[in-house]
Amino acid sequence: MDPIFNLLAERGAVFMDGLAGDTSPKFDAVLGFANDASLRAWQGRFAMDSQPSIITTPNSGIPSYLSMYTDPAIIEILFAPNKAAAIFDEVKKGDWVTDTATFPVVEHTGEVSSYGDYNENGMSKANTNFVQRQAYTYQTFSNWGEREAEKVGLAKINWAQEISTASITVLNKFQNLTYFYGVSGLQNYGLLNDPSLSASIQPGPKVYGAAAHGPWLTGGVVTATPNEIYADVSALVQLLITQSNGLLDQESKFTLAFPPGVATAFNATSQFNVSVADQIKKNYPNMRLESAVQYATTAGNVVQIIADSVEGQDTGYCAFTEKLRAHPIIVGASSFKQKKSQGTWGAIIRMPFAIGSMLGV
Repeated sequence: MDPIFNLLAERGAVFMDGLAGDTSPKFDAVLGFANDASLRAWQGRFAMDSQPSIITTPNSGIPSYLSMYTDPAIIEILFAPNKAAAIFDEVKKGDWVTDTATFPVVEHTGEVSSYGDYNENGMSKANTNFVQRQAYTYQTFSNWGEREAEKVGLAKINWAQEISTASITVLNKFQNLTYFYGVSGLQNYGLLNDPSLSASIQPGPKVYGAAAHGPWLTGGVVTATPNEIYADVSALVQLLITQSNGLLDQESKFTLAFPPGVATAFNATSQFNVSVADQIKKNYPNMRLESAVQYATTAGNVVQIIADSVEGQDTGYCAFTEKLRAHPIIVGASSFKQKKSQGTWGAIIRMPFAIGSMLGV
């Protein structure tokens, strides 16, 4: 055998050349060694050491993280939508250094008397009021560290961006809340608690359960008839017509706001295949429907009707001093922080007679 092959054989790699006179064992790919004699002759050349025992822990697997998959699509937790601005519009008043806003109100007054060439009776005047509201400015901080951001980055998450987005979400959720409830301790009120609003009326009687002032739903199921639900909506329209002394009528632009849980009531259909929504559209063509979770109160479900304007004057609006002020990023030794702030006036209701509500639907 070639010396190179002998060297390889000594290290455990055997190549059979099949030359005449070769005394090394012949290896057959299927049968193994060609004969026992050649195997014994081959074994005589080497010392046959025994198989060493295993010293590591028996294992046939791999670390679990090597077979772990992380989905790159991040699931964002969702919040109820901010609907106050959609219901009552939204405007900017003042700026972030403004503490108090004054809203002038002018009322024409006077009297007449019988005419006479020399009579000087009769008088016309104007009365003024100056209604004030107080701003509330609030803030939040976002903080993130270098190592913290890099560790979360291993999961393909932009941590600094997520923290920044969270701060904006927190500010906007609070602002939306003030549009409904204002800020306690200040002359700052919302759509549901402004002291100038009239008291809520009750729903009409319902056949189901023989309730004197029954709700639209019972146990999450619509139990009021389509005519009963429509009658309650009509009662709200009539309330505004009465409160406005006829400045509003069924052709006026209205917004009907309610909690999402009662939205299915407007789909209730009569035996003539006419739904509540169809009746509203036919008889109040300029009424739009909006839902917000804030109308589901601890006292019961509230339906609120708002006339968008009266004689060209807005009924009111949600107001802010600044929608967002992003303050400078402060760089620490190995971290960062940033303050963000906003300001709110709550809901500025200019003509409270153009708003009515019903409690207990």
